[in-house]
Amino acid sequence: MDAFMEKLNDYEKIGVPKGAGTDSCDGFDLGRMRRLLHNLGNPQSKFKAIHIAGTKGKGSTAAFLSSILRAEGYSVGCYTSPHIRTIRERITLGTSGEAVSGISLDSHFHKIKEELERAVEREKGHLSQFEVFTAIALSLFAEERVQFAVVEAGLGGARDATNVFTVSDLAAAVITNIGEEHLAALGGSLESIAVAKSGIIKEQRPLVLGGPFLPHIESMIREKALSLCSPVISASDPGNRSVLKGFTGACQVPRQLCDILLLIERDFHLSIELLNLQLRLLGSHQLQNAVTATCTALCLREQGWKLSDTSIRDGLQSAYLVGRSQFLTSKEADMLGLPGATILLDGAHTKESARALVDMIKMAFSDARLVLVVAMANDKDHTGFARALLSLGCLEAVCFTEVDIAGHRSRTTSSSSLKCSWIKACREMGVGFLDCRTANHKWIEDQHPESSRKMGSEFILLLEGSLVDSIRFGHEVLGTTSATGNGIIVVTGSLHIVSAVLGCLET
Repeated sequence: MDAFMEKLNDYEKIGVPKGAGTDSCDGFDLGRMRRLLHNLGNPQSKFKAIHIAGTKGKGSTAAFLSSILRAEGYSVGCYTSPHIRTIRERITLGTSGEAVSGISLDSHFHKIKEELERAVEREKGHLSQFEVFTAIALSLFAEERVQFAVVEAGLGGARDATNVFTVSDLAAAVITNIGEEHLAALGGSLESIAVAKSGIIKEQRPLVLGGPFLPHIESMIREKALSLCSPVISASDPGNRSVLKGFTGACQVPRQLCDILLLIERDFHLSIELLNLQLRLLGSHQLQNAVTATCTALCLREQGWKLSDTSIRDGLQSAYLVGRSQFLTSKEADMLGLPGATILLDGAHTKESARALVDMIKMAFSDARLVLVVAMANDKDHTGFARALLSLGCLEAVCFTEVDIAGHRSRTTSSSSLKCSWIKACREMGVGFLDCRTANHKWIEDQHPESSRKMGSEFILLLEGSLVDSIRFGHEVLGTTSATGNGIIVVTGSLHIVSAVLGCLET
């Protein structure tokens, strides 16, 4: 399968063209996808789909909802992107939630390979990797006879390859939020992004809104739903209340304690009370995603599907995603040659997700000393990302590194460019910094006879290095306090840097 996929356009590797996600002449041709699925027997019509779009939180909401459905005993297919280590992670199947096995995926690919080859030839090579893999996933879900498919949109909604469900296929559409990521590909404004994402709404099928949204953006989405006679459930309605009460557990296995109390009276009459939840996914943003998933579950229950309060609770509490607020175990830290280190992996890559990461760290680890290790793709807002993270207290150093983006360096931002963005942000915010040249602790001490520990209390050290050197330097900066749980190395900026760290563990 790998050889076949390599021949196709990979927009995750080369970047998405301007206007690609808009419902315009510049947008992706959804007709390609419909023709391909038609020739595969329209597998998307063999199950009920929950289609999730939004700027952030799609993957977490999908994880929460899939976990809820599995807890009730349903056979569930879940399709998300991107992946961390292997493309198989994008497809989970059955009642276990495990990634599809390599044997199952390869076997199914070969069953439909001839049709895929004909489709590529018929479309004159315009089919992308994402389109073909989406078709493979939907075809596999049909073959496995899943009852539900939870499907995350890749880009936007209206012209996304996942937007193939008809009114009869769709159980619910979900829009988590609207932000500025992929501005050029989605029309250049929040309004155009909202239009693109609201393209997943189907006539008379319920829409779940996550939020919170800017008032005029929410109005736009609601007007689209109204025009299609689609009832709306909002996770941000005034009658809903969610409370993050604190954190529990050892530092390497923390959970957040929270309450979710929902009372929905607009278009529906739904309610639930979930007290003292313990979520593995951390942060107020993840609590909001849990509320969105709970609203969706209640929407399904309203349609007649069996979903008990106990299953909703159990599903929320067991949901987990690699690379989102993920702490390495002590054994994994030892494997990196960093005994006693506390290492947090988080794939935040926008200023909004950076703020969410900051809020989580401040709430859960308010007194922790911090070192950041950052790598990013070249189409992100590097300065905005830096501004958000510079609001962290006790930040002692930021190490910039480079990793492959989708297996290639074409979208990688150089570590020197990243450092320039952070220097700009430091100057704008009046934050003291020390511009260093390498992630070699001895070099800093040699060049600056004064204690680097003393400088770290007054300045943020900014330096470049390889991924492994950067993490090890962070361990040196934090010193002995990391062994007591008072120092955290935060690896962030992209899910691809998370993938690189996990790859180090494998090798």
